[in-house]
Amino acid sequence: MVAEPLIDLAALGTPERTWARWRQRRPELSLTGWRHLIVVAPHPDDEVLGVGGLIALARSRGLPVTVVTVTDGEASHPGSPTCSPSELGDLRVQESRRAAQELNVDAPIRLGIGDGRVAADEAAVTDALSDILTRCGHTGAWCATTWRRDGHPDHEAVGRATAAACAGTATRLLEFPVRMWHWATPEHPVVPASRARTLTLPGSAVDAKVRALAQFRSQILPMSDDPADQPILSPTVLDRFTGNTETFFV
Repeated sequence: MVAEPLIDLAALGTPERTWARWRQRRPELSLTGWRHLIVVAPHPDDEVLGVGGLIALARSRGLPVTVVTVTDGEASHPGSPTCSPSELGDLRVQESRRAAQELNVDAPIRLGIGDGRVAADEAAVTDALSDILTRCGHTGAWCATTWRRDGHPDHEAVGRATAAACAGTATRLLEFPVRMWHWATPEHPVVPASRARTLTLPGSAVDAKVRALAQFRSQILPMSDDPADQPILSPTVLDRFTGNTETFFV
């Protein structure tokens, strides 16, 4: 099983103020025509980190939101003396359900793919997502998922599978970065700046997102004093996701 934090999130990475200036120069994402939001997350918490504000905004406008979590995130703390992988997966599922309540959406649909194994099961993920899009898809359906170059194999595989499921349908695909904010810079050649759009969030959506993020205690707080139980999402990392904007590649 591959551990989730393949990028050293303990390192400082690119300062948030650098990205904030970059986001200010991106065009605003137009929400014209959306009628249903479908969010596909590789791990429980990615849905809130990347698009928690968009989810809250959709619900405030009375739009239906369907959240799909591809894995249960059981590999986030390899070697933990506190939680076995299965226990950690159960914990993260419960955290994701509580976060959904904060955002006023139903509990996520779980695909149950092994954490760190999405690329190996990519075809099955595509098929499962195609079925979900068939049930949920209609004119005005938007599907948001992790960017296909985000820097984590599960994030990238989920992005590819979601793009394949959306292909040939009327569903509009939005990709959002999660790990990119840490390892990349605005000038990095792989960052598709011309496709980037910024969504400015109202205060109510930001507040709901912050409340939802607080539910992921296994990721933002130490589970014990053991080094293997230290937080995945440090305050520095969380600072990238608690502002009043979200970014999408369209």
